[in-house]
Amino acid sequence: MPPTGKRHPFRHFGTLFAFTIGSILIPDGMLLAQTTAATPSPMSSKPGIRQFSYADLADLALSAQVVTGVTVIKAERLKGELAPGLAAGNARFLIQAQTGMLLRGADGLPGVISYIVDVPLDGKGKAPKLKKARFILFANRVQGRSLEVRLTSPYSQLDWTQTTESTLRSLLTEASAASAPPFITGVGNAFHVPGAIPGESESQIFLTTPDNRPISLSVLRRPGEQPQFAVALGEMVDDSAKAPPRNSLLWYRLACFLPQRLPGTSIAALSATDGEAVRRDYQFVLGQLGPCGRLIVR
Repeated sequence: MPPTGKRHPFRHFGTLFAFTIGSILIPDGMLLAQTTAATPSPMSSKPGIRQFSYADLADLALSAQVVTGVTVIKAERLKGELAPGLAAGNARFLIQAQTGMLLRGADGLPGVISYIVDVPLDGKGKAPKLKKARFILFANRVQGRSLEVRLTSPYSQLDWTQTTESTLRSLLTEASAASAPPFITGVGNAFHVPGAIPGESESQIFLTTPDNRPISLSVLRRPGEQPQFAVALGEMVDDSAKAPPRNSLLWYRLACFLPQRLPGTSIAALSATDGEAVRRDYQFVLGQLGPCGRLIVR
């Protein structure tokens, strides 16, 4: 116990000191991570800033109530009974930080906030110097404590870089737009139409969404030409439909959440020949999208 008259570092944090992250869910209801503060953090705090992938940033940003930039004012290291469950090779800090840019967060944030974070020790076993360091946080609010936030995972304090900030700004702007692509929950029915000449065909694969918003994939094949893949965000496939650019929100929704194999139910009503053609076109789509590219272990 701290000496009489000395303020206990966790007194105003209540049960927050446990820093239990629990199961972090992305909006699609898919598991991002299940971990606690005992999980080693992969972030470096200079030198050697680690850059996460677009998918990692999307997972973190879209599942957090708050995405903000901060500058550390005070970093108090917590040891012993004040750092239960701390993993070897890490140090736990109680941070006070000045808020800067707010990329996501209804109702704003106070000028100064507090939070707890575990950071890796360096090769000599020394804790990093955090005071005056700039970070980007992915956090949730603490009910009844407006000056505190809780990081959503051990990966939720990133070293600030202009590249990371720019990526997050673009991502969250897309996500907040009325035209934002919907969450993908699965694959619905599919159709295949042979063309008038040999080698010509079109497959259309409908996707399922939580709010039943229409979205479909189409693959058009013509003799002597490369197959054309497009995504339609409406009832009709028209000339505006095209393949999404990599590292865009629509690309993320597809590349990270489409199943790796077409469900049999999607082609149950088709002939064997047409069903096989749709399977081939679905694999073509996955190949065009490329891997999701997550670096955070799910």
